[in-house]
Amino acid sequence: MTSLDFPLAQALQLGRLDAHDQQALVRRGELSPRELTASAIVRALHLDPALGALCHTDFDAALARADAVDRHAAMAGVPWLPKDSLRYPGMPTRGGSRSRSNVLAHDASPFVQRFDASGLIAIGKSTMPEFGLMGSTEPLLGPVTRNPWSPAHSPGGSSGGAGAALAAGIVPLAHGSDGAGSIRIPASACGVVGLKPGRGASVPVRGRHAIEDLIVADSLMSRSVRDTAWAFAAAHPRADFDLATLAQAPKRLRIGVVSESLPGLAADPAVAAVLDDVVRLCGALGHQVERAAYPLPGGEVWRALYTLWSRLGLDAVELAAAQGGDAFAADALEPWTHGLADYHRRHCGVAELEHAYATLATLPPAFNAFHQRYDVLLTPTLRTPPPPLGELAPDRDFEALMPAMFHWISYTPLQNLAGTPAISLPLGQAGGLPVGVQFAADRGQEPLLLQLAAELEQAAPWRDRWPAISVATALKETP
Repeated sequence: MTSLDFPLAQALQLGRLDAHDQQALVRRGELSPRELTASAIVRALHLDPALGALCHTDFDAALARADAVDRHAAMAGVPWLPKDSLRYPGMPTRGGSRSRSNVLAHDASPFVQRFDASGLIAIGKSTMPEFGLMGSTEPLLGPVTRNPWSPAHSPGGSSGGAGAALAAGIVPLAHGSDGAGSIRIPASACGVVGLKPGRGASVPVRGRHAIEDLIVADSLMSRSVRDTAWAFAAAHPRADFDLATLAQAPKRLRIGVVSESLPGLAADPAVAAVLDDVVRLCGALGHQVERAAYPLPGGEVWRALYTLWSRLGLDAVELAAAQGGDAFAADALEPWTHGLADYHRRHCGVAELEHAYATLATLPPAFNAFHQRYDVLLTPTLRTPPPPLGELAPDRDFEALMPAMFHWISYTPLQNLAGTPAISLPLGQAGGLPVGVQFAADRGQEPLLLQLAAELEQAAPWRDRWPAISVATALKETP
């Protein structure tokens, strides 16, 4: 059987199922791992031309992996997408950049090894902006990823291809990496579940880096809380992590609500209305909800973010120049990356870098004290619903683009800098576009967040909420 032999209508039906329900079909012998993988390939071929969520496909190798998979593995045959920044054997690792080659990776990190061992089948790679430095997925390398709810709007970033593929139902699981919100931003923009684990809460994913080791966290995004919980447990440094604890009902929580973003910006009225709805929902479920304030001066933290994020841009420029010369770096890297590098050269010296690291050191104890009073911090995930494509394009004028990008994502970077876990849940909509809310907790409290998320998923389910470009819509159009 080739992938094209799999009936389209059945493939679309399967795309409505989460990873657990898809794997149950294999466990019961109703489908083989190859058939389950083939169904995802059919969905990708049918839906992705309108989305641009996949930057690389590896369909023949995926079918071969499905044929060889251990059928007794936890997720045998379930299809997934690594992000373009994740090294996966047999696929290129371009990081959304024209500066990278198509050389195929041969090794796999412990993170990839865990998911391979679980039986997941990678069918390709998801699209991302250059090196994950932008909150929208519009790389000049291509493809531009479109939001399945409205193709004229951004799916967010940097894991935008992952968010779009999940929202459309192409795959039930997709890798996201989050350095300033890059899991939670597309989760909110595309209406899916996005957990950013706390610092050190997953096995190694990439090579060591002085900034990324502190601020970047990885997990698999999904459409259901139980899939996200399984992925968190599967990648946890403790191989015997008890998944059953994630399924327990949460205690009644003390929830502190902050409506303004870190630099003191107010949320869009439509986003604020969703936040108010979620506050009422949490109260109706018996949680104690009250207004709170960030436990630290937001301006200082914001300054640290600009220093560290622009330093990542400078690192990218210097690495490209070392590899191919200044002219190569000038041509191959995007204006946004060069703009960040130039900003760092002009504004960030040793004193600013020292200040940034010193600020990061104050955040864990500050949040530990905050969480003595509040179990959970509730905020919007993003300041506005998803913006139109082009508003955050990497070749837009840098002086206008920098505030536009950072102001839109101004709720999410705090947990990266603090090393604390946070999750975005698709609990609202505005103008036909998804609006997520963010719950954050203290270090090591991912189980608490996942328990709360499961309760909210049951109270305000989103399982049957599908975008315009999706398996559900395509089913209505399929004879």
